[in-house]
Amino acid sequence: MESQVRGGTRWKRFALVMVPSVAATAAIGVGLAQGALAASFSVSGVDFKVTAQQLDGRNLLQYGSVATGKDLNGKDAVHPVVVSGFSDATITKMCQSVVQPLPFGLGDVTMTLKAGQGDQKIEATNIYLDVSELSTDAQFTNIDIGVAAGEGKRDANGNVVTKIQPGADGKTPGGSPYGFAQRADRAVLSNVQQRAWATTAGSFKLPGLSLSLSGGKHECEPAPKI
Repeated sequence: MESQVRGGTRWKRFALVMVPSVAATAAIGVGLAQGALAASFSVSGVDFKVTAQQLDGRNLLQYGSVATGKDLNGKDAVHPVVVSGFSDATITKMCQSVVQPLPFGLGDVTMTLKAGQGDQKIEATNIYLDVSELSTDAQFTNIDIGVAAGEGKRDANGNVVTKIQPGADGKTPGGSPYGFAQRADRAVLSNVQQRAWATTAGSFKLPGLSLSLSGGKHECEPAPKI
């Protein structure tokens, strides 16, 4: 079974756009409101923007959670996120930008990281994306919508290959194992634009990596469309 979705969120609005169902978004929102989902680790006070021409991931598990940390003033902050986990993924033409305010009213500085711009693709294993906003064209293969997050994604032999992230103690789940989730054998995301609070991966191979700093706010532009 294959399912294709075209759409996105308005920037500055939290939404689970990868689920082709209004009920799915509502279920995630209820879980967050009831405090059923816990942060997996503390995040910085600044989010970041990522664009990519394509992300091709296998063994998707996607569920709602919250990222907790401190804002730039040191106050407690809670951010609702959708965690998208893949057992492995390839990424084409990725750009990541972080805008960091400088002290003493000196303005902003932007750190920009680019990789996979040529023929070689970025390769990642056990990658989890904690996303607050997303705009993309998505295609899923063998998708299950409405499973419990603790069910994870299993391979042909029944082994769990993608599971809910651990919590801050490294043992208990970082989200409710009974919360709403979806899983799929494969998810291909094209023309990706997202804001995120964290990305973790078991391994991350970045061919052609380049890093630059520039004064002011200069976030990544959308990658060339497929």
